[in-house]
Amino acid sequence: MLCSAILYWMYRDFDFSSMIGFMEREMDWTWMWLSFPFGILAQMFRAWRWKQTLEPIGERPRTATAVHSVFVSYAVSLVVPRIGEFMRCGVLNRCDNVSFAKALGTVVVERAIDSLLILAITLATLFMQMQVFSIFFDKTGVNIIDFLGRFTTTGYLVTVICGIAALTSLYFVRRKLYIYNKVKTTVNGITEGLLSLRQVKNIPLYVFYSLGIWASYFLHYYLTFFCFDFTAGLSMACALVTFIIGTIAVIVPTPNGAGSWHFAVKTMLILYGVAETDALYFVLIVHTVQTLLVALLGVYGWMMLSLKGSRAPESNA
Repeated sequence: MLCSAILYWMYRDFDFSSMIGFMEREMDWTWMWLSFPFGILAQMFRAWRWKQTLEPIGERPRTATAVHSVFVSYAVSLVVPRIGEFMRCGVLNRCDNVSFAKALGTVVVERAIDSLLILAITLATLFMQMQVFSIFFDKTGVNIIDFLGRFTTTGYLVTVICGIAALTSLYFVRRKLYIYNKVKTTVNGITEGLLSLRQVKNIPLYVFYSLGIWASYFLHYYLTFFCFDFTAGLSMACALVTFIIGTIAVIVPTPNGAGSWHFAVKTMLILYGVAETDALYFVLIVHTVQTLLVALLGVYGWMMLSLKGSRAPESNA
């Protein structure tokens, strides 16, 4: 619903009939094709890093299974945002007998690492392009201090009390539940997955994969600038700023950040001097094509997993 509302508002007066002609005559598709390997590589780096964190806790999925499960997870998230993380854990459990709970714990760890990396990149970019960010926040009305200021002291107090009451109730109720032991086992598995990072053997390789994920994401995006005359002359700093803003916008639970990503990136491009119509062309075409790539990779991953089949339990020892 939110995705549809944002897209409708942005493109309510847009001439979609001109899109095909624009894509045929005004775009240099060579750069779009060159960007695809980096979009694929980003997901492969994620799978390789994931496999690396699973091995110290006794889980050794096949590399191909890990890669294909990540492909499928991204595609599934296009339909139901955020469900892909659970899906890839389920795929490893079904195909390679990997503990779902442990896998989920490692996913939480990798998301935390990714958040720290993107935070570091954001802060560095913010200092380099402070003036542009300031204008963006003014134009979009984003003000974290004002947002937090809407909560009164009473509101915070009530929230804390409700939270404590809920946790206390859960503590007593859980002892009465038949599934308590099962839940406890699952929690222990997740905890083990969370602690897996301490046991990773090749830390330099883990760092390489982590940096490689975001470098690939950025190049996948940045190379599309050269598809259009109106963005080809923009600096890499502009690409980095719009990439960061778009990455933050994707946090909004819509399919692949649709709507929120369009709005954020379009607004930033206009601040860098791109005409509004051209900015709309850019975000619509780039997001659509890259989303299609994610969907195709998901279909490919699903087909390969179906052909490969499950591994016998004893081979995962």
